[in-house]
Amino acid sequence: MMRATLLGTGTSTGVPLIGCQCPVCTSDDPRNRRLRPSMMLEVDGAVILIDTSSDFRQQALRYAIPRVDAVLYTHLHADHILGLDDLRVYNFRQRASIPCFGSEETLAALKRTFRYAFEEVTEGGGVPSIDLVPIDGPFEAAGTAVTPVPLFHGSLPVYGYRIGAFAYLTDCNRIPEEGWSLLGDLDVLVLDALRYRPHSTHFNVEQALAAAARIGARRTLLTHIAHEIDHTAPRFPLPAGVEFGYDGLIFDVE
Repeated sequence: MMRATLLGTGTSTGVPLIGCQCPVCTSDDPRNRRLRPSMMLEVDGAVILIDTSSDFRQQALRYAIPRVDAVLYTHLHADHILGLDDLRVYNFRQRASIPCFGSEETLAALKRTFRYAFEEVTEGGGVPSIDLVPIDGPFEAAGTAVTPVPLFHGSLPVYGYRIGAFAYLTDCNRIPEEGWSLLGDLDVLVLDALRYRPHSTHFNVEQALAAAARIGARRTLLTHIAHEIDHTAPRFPLPAGVEFGYDGLIFDVE
């Protein structure tokens, strides 16, 4: 059994958007308060993160993340990686480095962005201890079998991840044929659905619903949601088995 928690379901700006007075950004519905996108997976006592979002410290405190045994990075954008420095608290507590998995391009970006963690520089305050593990096919993270799912985020190749009957596909607007072939027989799918209007690098809701219908998971949760989508007053009903995700939603997958 795997327990999954949506740590953040917002877009790169988070919701509320700074300075915005729209109905969503001023809403009292807690589902309309969305941190940057990431997930926690708990399997046999191990904790696996998908991305370390810009809001990771807040997420770790809010959801009492007890440890971190591995991180799966989807891609190199700021909202998905900038929480990496806060992993050092887990290094201190666990007395071990943390393996971080991702494409060669993503790991190279981590080394550039967090240069101080990977090169000899002036010490002070401690640095995260990270083992970068490049992937291009199935692998194991903290004893759990993981399959990377190739996606496109505009023209940028990115990864989604499949673990058992669960898949997480954020930041994408196209699934290549080799990706579709990895997505059969899912219990739960978490899928990018930025807004109702089209976007150049993300599925909008209509496109996400078409992808969800083709994949056919028994339950689909939409994520990476901008402030144009209101949980309190959705623009139209979603199909059976599809719902907007929200921060703190927990579900189990066999």
